[in-house]
Amino acid sequence: MKTARKLPWLFVLVFALLSSGPALAQKSYGPGVTDTEIKIGQSFPYSGPLSAYSAIAKQQAAYFKKINGEGGINGRKVTFISLDDGYSPPKTVENVRRLVEQDEVLALFNVLGTPTNTAILKYVNQKRVPNLFVATGASKFGDPLNNPWTIGWQPTYHIEMGVFARYIIKNLPKAKVAVLYQNDDAGRDFLAGVRDGFGELQTKMIAAEISYEVTDPTVDSQVLSLQASGADVFLITTPPKATAQAIRKAAAIGWKPQIFISQISSSVDLVLKPAGLENAIGVLSTGYAKDPSDPNWKDDRGVQEYLAFMRKHNPEANPVDLFNVYGYSTAQTMVEMLKRCGDDLTRDNLMRQVTNMKDLEFPMLAPGIRITTSPTDYFPIEQEQMMRFDGTKWVRLGEVISGR
Repeated sequence: MKTARKLPWLFVLVFALLSSGPALAQKSYGPGVTDTEIKIGQSFPYSGPLSAYSAIAKQQAAYFKKINGEGGINGRKVTFISLDDGYSPPKTVENVRRLVEQDEVLALFNVLGTPTNTAILKYVNQKRVPNLFVATGASKFGDPLNNPWTIGWQPTYHIEMGVFARYIIKNLPKAKVAVLYQNDDAGRDFLAGVRDGFGELQTKMIAAEISYEVTDPTVDSQVLSLQASGADVFLITTPPKATAQAIRKAAAIGWKPQIFISQISSSVDLVLKPAGLENAIGVLSTGYAKDPSDPNWKDDRGVQEYLAFMRKHNPEANPVDLFNVYGYSTAQTMVEMLKRCGDDLTRDNLMRQVTNMKDLEFPMLAPGIRITTSPTDYFPIEQEQMMRFDGTKWVRLGEVISGR
């Protein structure tokens, strides 16, 4: 009888413990998040001098659409609001204010450009809005002490130029180097990386440094001046349009230096074809992703999945364009971070996930390339590999080099 009298209390206790579960796992949402939606925003150059990069944003939109078609992220659909800024910093500021104050996005994603991200840097950090995986390799966007809400994704320009400098010192020790760079924060970051990479040898090895304005119609005059320096190595640190122009002009005037180009301009379709494939044979660059045009990857599972995605979700785009590989991989990274947030979709928790990545691998990253961050390390990818263009595709050279 005593046992019978205690049973109701036992049921009450069990019920109380069970009912406490939802309270312990209570949902927590920041701006732009509901039970069915996650809003993320972007400002990108669909027009203007860097409109070639718009392939990246279109690829990301296709990837988010795919995710939504599969049920979304933990049951929530991604609303991706991507606005054109024409690579104009004032327009970027206008777009970002709209995204934050009117659209009330949870976070910004892969905003492209050094001057554009510089223009919004103070604003987003004051507003405590995550500006994630910015599409620029400028070192300034890896400063957790002063700008804890802004973080990059790709290797920095400084790291890449250091890889170039070490390669030149080892393989071309008597080289005279000419440097072409854009006259903005990004270009100056490239130049600083070149100088630091050569270190005490910079005065001996750098023959000339010439800049151009992003609004200049061509870089022809700069290439002529660099040729006149007597350089036999041409280091082109510029975006796609200027890079294609520089390679073509060098060939047109009969200048045949060893050419190095940044990975930001390594697209075969958007850079090397306009430059003339015959003019690009032997060009050197760096990479950290698998090249879908490389037959060495034809049986790779990650590449096969990527190509299947392209056929189904972005069929009008060129699958071997490395801008599409970049868009695919950055979108995968963003989706993974949102998944890890679970039902705690606040800006604070999203930054915790983003700044605590450990040796993440994604299907289209090259072997040995991993994404790692910490609250004091805002540089997710710090490894690269040299590669050479053979007239049709990029061929990897040597081992993956760490920039740490």
